[in-house]
Amino acid sequence: MRDHRAWREINQRNRDWLRPWEATVPPPPPGHEPPSRPTYRQMVRHLRAEAQAGRMLPFVVEFEGRLAGQLTVAGITWGSMCSGHVGYWVDKAVAGRGVMPTAVALAADHCFRAVGLHRVEVCIRPENVPSRRVVEKLGFREEGMRPRYLHIDGAWRDHLVFALTAEEVPEGLLSRWHAQRSSPTPHK
Repeated sequence: MRDHRAWREINQRNRDWLRPWEATVPPPPPGHEPPSRPTYRQMVRHLRAEAQAGRMLPFVVEFEGRLAGQLTVAGITWGSMCSGHVGYWVDKAVAGRGVMPTAVALAADHCFRAVGLHRVEVCIRPENVPSRRVVEKLGFREEGMRPRYLHIDGAWRDHLVFALTAEEVPEGLLSRWHAQRSSPTPHK
């Protein structure tokens, strides 16, 4: 709850930059009231309840000791699947500095090693080049297209699916990311 002011400031400052990628609620069926946008307090309560139920892992992303974004592992499914999907956003002021690839790598390692998930996926709109670069840098495998997958920016939008399993990063994704960044060989 104490991050409310910083979260609101970043979201307001990045409104135009984030809008094309943010989930929206589709119009309600005829005769139903449209849902209102949750308050920050409602959002935090929802994230906590889902985390306590084992269905979500919400994270704040910090850079140089300040709030810089948000990352959520959601849709956690147990049983024979042991999977979850990652969603994230970052302050435009720190984009391109390796903040989000590092955050995704840390979250994936936590999911594989501490939580016990087998698979992590990220679904991204094809035209979201900066977000695609995050998963490409980390070596996520592109698996295909999900047509009209999520309601984003007011319409049902196609998404590319990228995934990684625990067996693909036995050394850990963060270790692989750090090794890649310190390698003198140019990468994508």
